Amino acid sequence: MEEPADWRDRKYQEVLEEELRGLERRREWESGFSIAELEGTLTYLYHMEGADWGGRGEVQEISLRATIAAYEQVVAAWKKN
Repeated sequence: MEEPADWRDRKYQEVLEEELRGLERRREWESGFSIAELEGTLTYLYHMEGADWGGRGEVQEISLRATIAAYEQVVAAWKKN
């Protein structure tokens, strides 16, 4: 029998990896893609995270947290280089 947290961890990892791949592709293929654009999207995601009044489901919450983590990771790596 699957532990309740197992599916949550898998979902988080799945979304995180998907977002990281997508952001890497955008950076590689979109000439105008910039760190400023990433940071703007991250700011928007932070607002979305704080704007939930109990209407977001658990899967959506996990997906949003994983998406934010992916953007944070890419911004940090980009600034480091």
